[in-house]
Parts: sequence; C-alpha cells; structure tokens
Amino acid sequence: MADIHQFAIVDTTAELADDVVVGPFCVIGPRVKIAAGTRLENNVTICANVTMGENNHLHPGVVIGGAPQDVSYQGTETLTFIGNNNVMREGVTVNRASEKEDGITSVGDNCFIMACGHVAHDCKVGNHVVMANATLLGGHVHVHDHATLSGGVAVHHFTTIGSYSFVGGLSRVIHDVPPYMLADGNPARPRCINIVALKRNDFTAEQISALADAHRMMYRAKVGMEHAREFLRANTQLLECVENLLNFVQTQQGGRHGRGRDGRRAA
Repeated sequence: MADIHQFAIVDTTAELADDVVVGPFCVIGPRVKIAAGTRLENNVTICANVTMGENNHLHPGVVIGGAPQDVSYQGTETLTFIGNNNVMREGVTVNRASEKEDGITSVGDNCFIMACGHVAHDCKVGNHVVMANATLLGGHVHVHDHATLSGGVAVHHFTTIGSYSFVGGLSRVIHDVPPYMLADGNPARPRCINIVALKRNDFTAEQISALADAHRMMYRAKVGMEHAREFLRANTQLLECVENLLNFVQTQQGGRHGRGRDGRRAA
C-alpha cells in the first residue's frame, strides 16, 4: 500500500498506487488518482478531480487542482490531468479548468516547473516543457512541446507558445510565440531562432539554416508570408519544420491581437 505519513489527510475516495509516498501535512481530496512512483513532499495539496501519472515529484507547498480563478466559474466538476515524470518545485499551483472549453487543465510528461510557477485554468502544457521561477500562465494558454520559459515571464491568456521556443526572463508575452524562436522583451517579440534548443534536439544544419532564413525574411525583411514561402520553396528550404513555422504564423495573424486562439474567447 501507499506510504502515507500519519499527519497526512487522504480522502476515502482517493486512489493511490502502492508505492506512492505522501509526506507530512499533505492533503489529498476526493476523486484523486495518483499512479506509481509519485512522491509528495510535505504540505502538498491535491484538490478534487485530479488524475496524476507516474514518477512525479511534488515539493512543499504545491497545490494541484484548485478551483479556477475565474469570476464566471459556476462550480462545475472540472478536471486536472498531470502526466508522468514531472517535477514541480516549491509553491507551484495548477488550477483545474473552467466550463469554457473542454473542462480540462493538463500538464504533459517530463516537465520541470520551478518555484512559484502558476498554470491557470484551461491551460494545456505539453511535454518536456521548462518553466523557470515565478513564471505565470494566464487562462487558456497552450504551451507546446520542448518550450522553455525563463524566470518571471507573464503570459497573457489565450496565448500559444510554440515548440522548441525560448522566452527570455521578465518578458511580457501578449502575442503568440512561434515555434523554434527566441522571444524576449516587453512585449516579447521573436529576436532570432532558438539555435541552442535546435542543436540540443538534433536538428540538422540544413533545418537550422532554413529556419534562420525564414526568420530573416518574416521578421527582418518583412516580405510577407506568401513571398517568404515562395522564396523558401525556390531554394529547396520549405522543409517540414519551416512549414510548421509558416503555418503557425499564418494562424497567429488570423487571430485578434496576435493570438491565434483569441477567437476562443467568443466561443
């Protein structure tokens, strides 16, 4: 059976795998499921309707599944899903969803959320995401796989952070951040390609060169989407990763305020 400290409180409806470790002064609420290998240090709170995968490590003060901080929330039994192999450091909070989308807030696998990070209601955080200290995600934010957000970043609700992107510390993110880009500033803007992440994740020299040319055409020369696409095609640089970048930017431009998902607000 699970190793539950005598000073922890676990609801009778919670389901804990045999080797889950629950430290002192933790509180686990109703309809919670925690899979094998997960460890809760002291003073962790897991609220209602949370499903958590294997081998997660939650440090003191973490709160998962608290009610959404949304004045329109009517108390619906919404959900929080946490994947496998995640580390959440001191004071991290992940709120469960509101009723405005699919009713699920989720964090994927192999994420590292550092101290005092916040994942708001209806967010979707992918796999291998790093959020440094005091980074805040507003409601309905999507963070794609392998993205990194540095310390003190504040992300506006309905914003999308693309795969393999990097957001510099203390940035104010009010527009979508395209994949493969390094964004920085107040407000944050794409400055260059995120070459460190691309090399670390085995992107080829051809892919990196093509992405650099795509960035230069869109953000330096500002030739327009279709001209950039035709130029890259003519130079045999319209690779899959470049197509992903161009499609992301096209979707971004179709949304309000530089956020492709902002139309969800009306829906």
